[in-house]
Amino acid sequence: MRGKEKLPLIWKISMGFIIGIALGFIIGPMASTSAFTANILLPGLDLIGKIFLSLLKMLIVPLVFSSIIMGAASIGDPKVLGRIGVKTVALYLSTTVVAIVFGLFLGNIIQPGLGLDITGASGDVKSGATIVETILNIFPSNPLMALVNGVMLQVRVFALFLGVSATLIGEKGKKFLEFNESLAEIMYKMTAIVMSFAPYGIFALIAVTAAKYWLAVLAPFAKVIFAVYLGCFLQAIVVYSGLVTLFTKKSPLWFFSGVKEAMLAAFVTRSSSGVLPISMANVQKNLGVSEKVSSFVLPLGATINMDGTALYQGVCSLFVAQAFGIDLTFQAQIGILITATLASIGTAGVPGAGLIMLSMVLTSAGLPIEGIGLVAGIDAVLDMARTCINVTGDMCVSTVVAKSEGEKF
Repeated sequence: MRGKEKLPLIWKISMGFIIGIALGFIIGPMASTSAFTANILLPGLDLIGKIFLSLLKMLIVPLVFSSIIMGAASIGDPKVLGRIGVKTVALYLSTTVVAIVFGLFLGNIIQPGLGLDITGASGDVKSGATIVETILNIFPSNPLMALVNGVMLQVRVFALFLGVSATLIGEKGKKFLEFNESLAEIMYKMTAIVMSFAPYGIFALIAVTAAKYWLAVLAPFAKVIFAVYLGCFLQAIVVYSGLVTLFTKKSPLWFFSGVKEAMLAAFVTRSSSGVLPISMANVQKNLGVSEKVSSFVLPLGATINMDGTALYQGVCSLFVAQAFGIDLTFQAQIGILITATLASIGTAGVPGAGLIMLSMVLTSAGLPIEGIGLVAGIDAVLDMARTCINVTGDMCVSTVVAKSEGEKF
C-alpha cells in the first residue's frame, strides 16, 4: 500500500491564503463591536504573522552573505563574474525603467487622483536619501556594522568582494570558502524548517490585512489600486513573458508555473528579501537554473531590482500631483523616471520600504511630501502587488542570465 502523499507546500500556502481572506472579511466588520475580536483574535493573528516575518528576517543576512560569497566563488573566473554581473545589472535597470514608464502611462490615462478630497491629509514619513547618498550607501565603510544592522546592499557588496578575493588567493582561501559552504547549507536547511510554518504565517498575515483594509478603506482609492495592479499585470505579461520567450524559447506558462510559490509568498509577506529562500528554491528546482547563477543574481536582485516598487512610484507620483492639483510636465515626469530608477537601488526589501522611496521621489519632483499621507492608508494593499512583481522580476532575470551562460533547461 502506497504511503499517503504529502500535500505540496504551494497548496498549503494557497489554502492558508484563501481561508485567511475569508476569515478577515468575516471578522473585519466585527472588530468595532466585539471586544474579543478587537482585543484578542486580531492581535493574536497579528502576533502569529509577525513571528513568521521575524523568522524570515532571521534568515536574510546569513543566507544572503553566505550565498553571495559562494556564488562569486563558484563562478571562479573574475572575468565570468564580471560578465554575469554586467548582464544582471543591465537587465535589472532595463526592466525597472520599463516598469516606471508603465506606471507613469497608467497614471496619466487613469488619473487616479482627480476629484479626490485631500482635506486633512498629512504625512509623517522619514525623508529619503539624496541620489548622491544612495550611490555612496552602496559601499560599506564598516562592513561589520552593515551586517549587524542588516544594510543589505552593503552586505551584498562586502560578500561579493570576499568571494572574489577568496577565489583569487587560491589554496589559502579554500578553508574560508569551505566554512561558508557549510554555513550556506545550514541556512538552506533552516529555511526549509521556517517555511514549514509558512501556511500558518500567511494565513494570519492575510487575515489581518483583509480585516483591516476591507472595502471601507479600499473603495475611496480604488482607481490608484487598480492602476498599480494593472501595471504589475502588464509588467508580468508583457516584459517577463517576453524576456522568457525571447531568450529561453520556453512558454511563459513554464516560467510562471515554476515560480508561483515564490510569487504567492511575496504577495502575502510583502518582503522581497524574506522570500529570497523560496525564490532560490523555485528557480533551481523548478526551472533548472544553476546555484552558481541563482546565488549571485537573486540576492542582488532582492535589493537593486524593484520593478513593482518603481511602477508604484510612477502611479503614486501622478496620484499625489493630481490630488493636489499640480500639473506635472513631461520633463518633470522624466525626472521621476530617473530618480525612481536610482532610488530603487538599495531600497530595503522589507514591508513598507516603498513609502521611504516614494518620499524621495516626491521631494525630487517638487511634490508635497504630505502626499505620503494619502498613500499610507492603502500602502499594504499596494505593497502586495509590487513585492510580487519585484520577486518575479528577479526570477525572470536569473532565468535569462542562466540561459545566456549556456545552461540547459
